[in-house]
Order: sequence, then C-alpha cells, then structure tokens
Amino acid sequence: AGFSTALSQTPSISSISSEGRQDLQVNQLETQIWIKPDIQKTDVDFSEILNAIQEIAKDVNIFFDELEGVNSPSKDDDSLLHHGNLTSTSDDASRLEVVGEEVPDKNKTNGLYFRDGKCRIDYILVYRKSNPQTEKREVFERNIRAEGLQMEKESSLTNSDIIFVKLHAPWEVLGKYAELMNVRMPFRRKIYYLHRRYKIMNRIEKQISRFRGWLPRKPMKLDKETLPDLEENDCYTAPFSQQRIHHFIIHNKDTFFNNATRSRIVHHILQRVKYEEGKNKIGLNRLLSNGSYEAAFPLHEGSYRSKNSIKTHGAENHRHLLYECWASWGVWYKYQPLDLVRRYFGEKIGLYFAWLGWYTGMLFPAAFIGLFVFLYGVTTLNHCQVSKEVCQATDIIMCPICDKYCPFMRLSDSCIYAKVTHLFDNGATVFFAVFMAVWATVFLEFWKRRRAVIAYDWDLIDWEEEEEEIRPQFEAKYSKKERMNPISGKPEPYQAFADKCSRLIVSASGIFFMICVVIAAVFGIVIYRVVTVSTFAAFKWALIRNNSQVATTGTAVCINFCIIMLLNVVTSETLIIFFTEQPRTESEWENSFTLKMFLFQFVNLNSSTFYIAFFLGRFTGHPGAYLRLINRWRLEECHPSGCLIDLCMQMGIIMVLKQTWNNFMELGYPLIQNWWTRRKLRQEYGTQGKTSFPQWEKDYNLQPMNAYGLFDEYLEMILQFGFTTIFVAAFPLAPLLALLNNIIEIRLDAYKFVTQWRRPLASRAKDIGIWYGILEGIGILSVITNAFVIAVTSDFIPRLVYAYKYGPCAGQGEAGQKCMVGYVNASLSVFLVSDFENRSEPTSNGSEFSGSPLKYCRYRDYRDPPDSPVPYGYTLQFWHVLAARLAFIIVFEHLVFCIKHLISYLIPDLPKDLRDRMRREKYLIQEMMYEAELERLQKERKERKKNGKSYHNEWP
Repeated sequence: AGFSTALSQTPSISSISSEGRQDLQVNQLETQIWIKPDIQKTDVDFSEILNAIQEIAKDVNIFFDELEGVNSPSKDDDSLLHHGNLTSTSDDASRLEVVGEEVPDKNKTNGLYFRDGKCRIDYILVYRKSNPQTEKREVFERNIRAEGLQMEKESSLTNSDIIFVKLHAPWEVLGKYAELMNVRMPFRRKIYYLHRRYKIMNRIEKQISRFRGWLPRKPMKLDKETLPDLEENDCYTAPFSQQRIHHFIIHNKDTFFNNATRSRIVHHILQRVKYEEGKNKIGLNRLLSNGSYEAAFPLHEGSYRSKNSIKTHGAENHRHLLYECWASWGVWYKYQPLDLVRRYFGEKIGLYFAWLGWYTGMLFPAAFIGLFVFLYGVTTLNHCQVSKEVCQATDIIMCPICDKYCPFMRLSDSCIYAKVTHLFDNGATVFFAVFMAVWATVFLEFWKRRRAVIAYDWDLIDWEEEEEEIRPQFEAKYSKKERMNPISGKPEPYQAFADKCSRLIVSASGIFFMICVVIAAVFGIVIYRVVTVSTFAAFKWALIRNNSQVATTGTAVCINFCIIMLLNVVTSETLIIFFTEQPRTESEWENSFTLKMFLFQFVNLNSSTFYIAFFLGRFTGHPGAYLRLINRWRLEECHPSGCLIDLCMQMGIIMVLKQTWNNFMELGYPLIQNWWTRRKLRQEYGTQGKTSFPQWEKDYNLQPMNAYGLFDEYLEMILQFGFTTIFVAAFPLAPLLALLNNIIEIRLDAYKFVTQWRRPLASRAKDIGIWYGILEGIGILSVITNAFVIAVTSDFIPRLVYAYKYGPCAGQGEAGQKCMVGYVNASLSVFLVSDFENRSEPTSNGSEFSGSPLKYCRYRDYRDPPDSPVPYGYTLQFWHVLAARLAFIIVFEHLVFCIKHLISYLIPDLPKDLRDRMRREKYLIQEMMYEAELERLQKERKERKKNGKSYHNEWP
C-alpha cells in the first residue's frame, strides 16, 4: 500500500533525470497496480523497488508520506479542503520552481492554470463530497497520478459540497501518449508549386485582376490579420515520436500540443485508468454513469467577450476570436473559420459545420431556380388559359364538397385559388423537379470532394479509429459468455447469434408499432378534416363559411404540427432507446439509434404530407355514390382548383413552424437556463460575483452538450433536406426557406457552442458517418415522390393529354396556351342533382343562382353524363390520362436516375489537384527520409574518422 502512495507521487517529478524516469516507469501502460487497503495483489518485490525510489527521491529532496499508508490520511482526503482555496493535492513537481523564474500574474488569476501559474488546466472533474462513492474515487485519482498527471482540488465558491478536480498533463506524459495515440504533429513547412501557365492565360488573368480592382475585395472572406497562424495547416505532419523529436517544429513545449489535443490525451488516459478491482472496472465513463463524478469537461479558453476591440487590440483567446469571427451576427455573410473551429472543438464538430456550410452554399442555386419558377408563375399568371377560364366560369355551378351544410358554389369563386395554384404548378415545375433531383446528386458528389480536401488538410486521410471499448450495458448483459477478440486477442463478452436475431425482431417490431402510432395520429387528422369542413361550412362568420376548406386545411396543419412535436417529445427518444438492440460498441449503438430515430421522425413529419399529396381526393367516389369512412363520414374532396394548394399550405406551415421551434429549443432554452443560473448567482453574490468566479466555475454553470452529441443538429438538417427535395415539385420555395433558415442556423449553432455550452471534448472523425447513406436514400426517394407529385397531384399530365389529344390543337403537335381553350369544361363531369343520396343532399336547392332549383351540377372527374348508357362510368379520356401518368412516372424516373448515375460516374471523389498534392507530399516525405538517413550515415562516417576507424568501400 505504501508503494502505491509513493508511485502516485513520483511520476510527476519533472526534475528527475531521464534515466531515473525510465527506471520509475514500471510498465504502467500494460500493468496498472490496483491496491485495496486490505488486499495486496502483486508479484513485485516491494523492498527493492522502494529502496530504488527512495534513493532517487533523496537526490531531488522529495520526501514521501508515511509508507504504512493504510491508516494515514490520503492525499484525496476531502478534510484538507478549504472553501475556495487550493488543496495540497497538487503534485510535488508543481512546487519545484526555478529560482528567478517569473510567472505572469494573469496566469494565476484567469482560472486556466494551477496555483503556481505554470501548469495549465487540461481537464476538470466534478464530484460532491456527499456522494458515497469515495473509495472508488480515491483509487481512481491515485491511479491518475500514477500515470503522471498532476492534480489539484478546489471547492466551489457557490456550494461547498461541490469539488473541482483540476488535471494537468506534463510534457513527458503528453509526449508518451501522443506517440501511443499516433497524434500527427507538424515537422516541416509545405512548399507550394505553381502550375506552368501559358502567356495568353497570364494576360487573361491580368485583365481579370484589373476588373476585380473595381469590385469589393472578397467581402465574404475573413480578414487574415485577425486569424491566428494555424501552423499545422501549412506544414507536413507525421505521427509524433519522442526518438525523432528533433524533426518536429517545437517553438515552445507548452504550446506545441494545442489545448484540444491536450484534453483529448488526458481523456484517453482517464478512459484507461482503473477505479476498482476487476477487469471491467476501468474508465471515466463508468464513474460518470454510476455517479462517482458529476461532470467531466475541458475548460474554455477564457471569456468570449472583451472590453477592447478585436481590431485594435487583437483577440484575447481563441474563444473570443471564434465569437467575433464566427458566432457574431455581424459576420453572417462571411465564410466560417473552419480551421479555427477544428482547432478549438475538434475534427468531428468541425466536419459538421463544414457540411452545414457546404449544404447552405449549395442551396443558393436551388433557391434561385425555385424563386425563378415562382416568379415565372407570377409573370405568366395573366396569360394562363386555365386560370382565365376558372375566373370567367360564372355559369358553371359546382356540387357541394361536403354533406348537407356545404352549399352549391360557382366555379369562379375559386378564382384566387386557381391563380395561386398556377404560381407553383406551371410549365417550369417539371424542369425544376428534374433540376432538384440532379442537384441532390451533385450536392452529395461534390461533398465527397470537399470532404476529401478537408480530410487532407486536417490529416484525416490515413487516420483510422481506435479499437473501441465495449459498452458497459453490453458488458453487464453478456458478461457470462466470452470469446476471444480476433484483433486484441483478449477475451470479451459475446452475444449469441440467436439472441441477436431475437433482439433485432423485437427492435423492428417496436419501431413498426411506433410508426403505426404515427399513422393512427394521421388517421385522426383525416377524421378531423372530414368532420370540421361541414362545421366550418355552417359557421356564422361569412369569412370562414365561404372559405371552409382552406380554414379546415390550415387548422388541421397546425394541429398536425402539435401532434408531431408531442410525439417527438413523448415517444421518440425514450421508446427508441428502449427498442434499440444492445450493440457491442458505442459507434454501433449510435448508428442503430440514428437509423431508428430518423425513420420515426421522418414518418412522423411527412406522413400527413404523403396523405395530402397522394391520397386526398383520390378515393372519394362521385356524387350519389360517395365512399365513406366507417360508413359514416364522407371522405374529403380536393378544392375545385386542385389538391396542390393543400399540399403547398401543408409544406409551408410545417416548414416554417418546425424551423422556428427548433431554433428556439436549440438557443432559447439554454439561454433561459443560463440566465436563471446567473440570476441566482447575482442575488447571492451581487453583480461583481460572477466576474470573479474562476473559469471552471463559469463553465460548470453552462449547459452540458447534448448526450447524443451532434445527433439533434444532424437530424434537423437531414429532415430539412428531405422536406426540401422530396416534395419540391409542389413547393418550389422550399429551398429558399431552407437557405434563409440555414444562414441563421449556422450562427445559432456557433453562438450555442461558444457561449452557452460547456466545451465539448475534441474528437476525431473522417466523415459524417451514417448520415451520408441516409442522404443518398432521401435523394433516391425524392426522384420517385416528385415523379408522382407531377403525375398524380398536379394537373400537368391532364393538361398535356388535353392539348395533344382533345384540344383545339389535337393532332398538330402543339401545346401552347391557345391549345388549352375549353380544358376546364372538359375536366368537369355532369351530375343530376336528383341522384343525391338522402344524407348527402344539401339543405339549399341552388335557386339563388338562377331563380329556380338547380337540375345539374359539375364535379372534377372524367365520367359519363347521367343520361349515357352507363351513367357515371369512366370516359376514354380518363384512361388516356391514367396511361399518360404511368408512362410519365416510368420515363421520368429512368431518365433522372440515368442522369444521376452519369453525374456520379463523371465526378471523381478526389479532385485532380488534391491527388497531385498527395502524390507530391508522398514523394517529398520519401526524399526527407532519404536526406535524414544520408545525414545520419555522414555523421557516423565522421565519428569513425574522428575515432581513427575507417572502412573500405564506405557509402556515401
């Protein structure tokens, strides 16, 4: 036990010679010594090791505590704590100060360093003294010091029960674990070569540069003077090696590893430290899950605000720089400083913002074309023959759209809706649907290229994920059955194939049940629409009574949105976590959870939209023989101007409300929580108390990052991508709304990460993971849905068939507006009013239109008149339209899929210049290796000559 206490102190001694330090490292990585007061498990001869340690300790005047250690007070003992003061738990190395070395006072007061002002805080652990897990914590902290980390403790200024454990990794520990983790560090600056250009190209570039002189100088780019010199982006990198340390560019050992890398190394150590006897009693995550520690996080680099202007005095720290150049609303039009984001938050978060910025940039052409389609509908509105006929059809009386209370109406009363429908359903709609299908492919293919460039710049090309640890839940569930891991060669828990299949079946059944709940909610909305349209038709207010169908659609969409959000909150996360099977690793669990959560959210968000697009008004029957729900409620019909106006309302309202709600929950909720915390602190400590808090106290009062990481951010954007592409033929303004939202979303997320959340642990990733496959699936689904929207929901195909087959230009091969004369009358069928069912017969007889009871009314369909041999049977035009719709769907899908595959084949995943740069870098690295080897051989030759030894045929 005494050896454990001694070992916990000695590795942090910075003044021990390298030989002595190597003697002290008793293979700590492979064999951690865990010693309980009443149990001693080791095969090491303690007497010899203790003698060696004591001899080394005498040389540097370090005295150990009593080596009995069992009953003596531990250095983790909370009785040594004083309110707001540093305890004596810091390592002895922090007390060894070089005479004459001055420590800046700022380091001692800014809350980023230990008490000595030299050791920077790399990680913070938080626990409560009242927590009963004291023994596990003490063993864990003892083994932390055995790994070489330095430690200090301090009680909270606001709550004496809360203890902050500050950790610092010395240079020796950073170097050792950076080598083990293959952390790539800069070792030589890059050399850029200009391509050979012809004289004519140089002349053209000179003329272009002169023209650019009259334009603003790249207003969207950030000022390079305000950004720090991110050296690793201009240097070749290599895995860090202590033996070849002289090859790396080290100006200052304290800043060679940036703060994000230091925190990642410390976290790596904490994940591999034992806290109790047993092969699985290891790692910080388990201590967080069992409540031993309340929180664990790296520190922010000071305040994000400054009294001085960044333009005159520069940035106080990287957090302040990120706030001014990234999270501030004043820079909404500028590019993101992705290299700085990656340096501060890590590659995983940097890739998310890179993808979000790329998606937002690609939305510009889609939004422009969508706006062009809408404006085309506006400019051609007065020339649209169909709208003119609808507005002039004062003599056409339409049948009631609901039972009893709905009156007869003139077709001209729907003039406004016919004009609004033309804004979205015009001749450019088909072109826009094809464009968006191609756009989705181009977006994904060019993102591959962009990701490849980012991966090269951020040294992710050759990076491979480490062998992941087994999830504690998987370990607890299957600890009885083990098998050898083929990679590590160690035994680990094993899940039988039969158990895995049974859990997959249960999981799939659970998700199917949840989807059925969503479909049941949509069924309830359908019943609401059927019942409410009759209620609004009998309303006292003339405005609602005359627009009963629009009022029904608007209220149904709002209720549907409330149900969507309620199902998201109540059932989604809780039940999906319950129905998610037990994968072996955390990444497998995240992929499984992501796929299930996306399926549920996608169905929940889009099920009602699919109903309106493909089922509303399709299976209603005809007057006199209506199809009814549960033989009671008559199914809802489309408006006389078509069903597209309902689909546009559904998409517009849901999209605006969903994005507004998401933005409020992402930023408003943390703002309110942090405001409430600051308010309580001001009430207790006054206005100056908050500013005097150390950085770890300020960060602890911030909100922790979501437990699922970037899941919510990705899910929101992927659902928006689906909404933008799947039904874009019915709502061309969807890309424009998405673009406006994303411009705000980038700054909201940036503000949230910089100011409202604790600093997340910097982690690495090569791409966006399973989300890319989901994006590809949405791209394929969008082609199919847009084909059906154009063919089934819109009137594009019926108009085309009429123009070429039944209109004035039939057989002439023309389809202009003059060919659409008489289309409205040809698309309406005739119904004999006396054939109404008793429960469908309206209360009014229509005498207000002509002074006498109506004998006939019209309805949208292709059916024979009542005096034909087969009354109300389908006409030949109906079958022509149906055949044309099916043919259009097949041709459209095959054409667009061929274009998509051709584009994906023609666009390489790696840009040519990047491929050349990678080859050039590989060549230069080989040359550097040859030069280093040549230099070594020349030194050996000189040493041999100096020693009088010479050999024949030496090289070089």
